[in-house]
Amino acid sequence: MGWFLGLGIAGLVLLLLSLLFDGLLEGVLDGLGGGLEGFLSLPVIAGFVSMLGFAGAITLGTTGLGAGAATAAGALAGASAGWLTWRFSRALMRDDAPTAPRGEDLVGSAGTVVTPIPAEGYGEVLLTLGGQRLKYAAKGSEPLARGAEVWVESMLSETSVAVRPVER
Repeated sequence: MGWFLGLGIAGLVLLLLSLLFDGLLEGVLDGLGGGLEGFLSLPVIAGFVSMLGFAGAITLGTTGLGAGAATAAGALAGASAGWLTWRFSRALMRDDAPTAPRGEDLVGSAGTVVTPIPAEGYGEVLLTLGGQRLKYAAKGSEPLARGAEVWVESMLSETSVAVRPVER
């Protein structure tokens, strides 16, 4: 049972080291893993080793089975823990969310003029999108004073919008 507990503790220590020294051995493990996309990362290995040890110790201590059966149960639990760690880390590292608002996100949003908008030029508006305040260059169909409430009609570019005054 001492071997299994030692493996479990070693897995936890490896997990702690992987959290403290993020990416220290990742280059070596990536080279060994080929196209496994992070399956041989330190957190995955740590999860496997710790579950192998602790599940093996629990199996050995609570049943009358021998070391071979405890190793098999630990390996099964370790493989499950490693797979779950890999899936969770992939979900956390996924970067498919857009970093900047798209044109259709801003159209129809409300804002306030912060730099007056002249008749044939640009000013600035402060828009709120998803709780985040964003500042854009703005062009209006008519002059708008500072503090005027506006609606975004369209995106002119990635940094500018066309606005119209809110009519009340």
